[in-house]
Amino acid sequence: MDVKTIAVGITGASGAVYGVRFVQELLKDGHVVHLMITEAGWQVFRDELDWPSGDREQLLRERLKQQFPGKLKYWTLRDFSSPVASGSAKSDGMIVIPCSMGTLSGIATGASGNLLERAADVTLKEGRKLVLVPRETPLNAIHLENMLKLSRMGVKILPAMPGYYHKPQTLDDLVNFIVGKALDAFDIPHTLFTRWGSES
Repeated sequence: MDVKTIAVGITGASGAVYGVRFVQELLKDGHVVHLMITEAGWQVFRDELDWPSGDREQLLRERLKQQFPGKLKYWTLRDFSSPVASGSAKSDGMIVIPCSMGTLSGIATGASGNLLERAADVTLKEGRKLVLVPRETPLNAIHLENMLKLSRMGVKILPAMPGYYHKPQTLDDLVNFIVGKALDAFDIPHTLFTRWGSES
């Protein structure tokens, strides 16, 4: 299996579990993850996942790295020394999961106001794969126009809209469906959900 290097952004949109599970799956398969989390993202970790306050890097090691063989590097949003801030550093793309409408807007306008937005801008300018997983409802015209603009630039818009044809039994089944679709976007094999037409 080829080891991939993927930049992962987690923002303050509801659905922090999607980002956590995605990172865990990458690390489980031995990939390299450059992780960025917004301040609102950290708040959602506390509100939705009951993560305590404390040393953030230690929390990530405990909650994400665990025994997995992959490499996790956490970057604060002001640390532009990160490789993801420059196109000269090779990567296999970037995902923002979940992606708030504020971050989506910043990416759509090329704001580069923090490392996460800069990394997305680098991904776009280098022609690499960029996947955004918006989690918002309802959507207003500004949201839709920004997503259309990015889609026309080659960004994959992958809304957190789980399917039900695989007959989910638990909340984990619904989370795994979205995370599996995100892994599909990077051609990373997985068995997180039963595919349409599959017998098992």
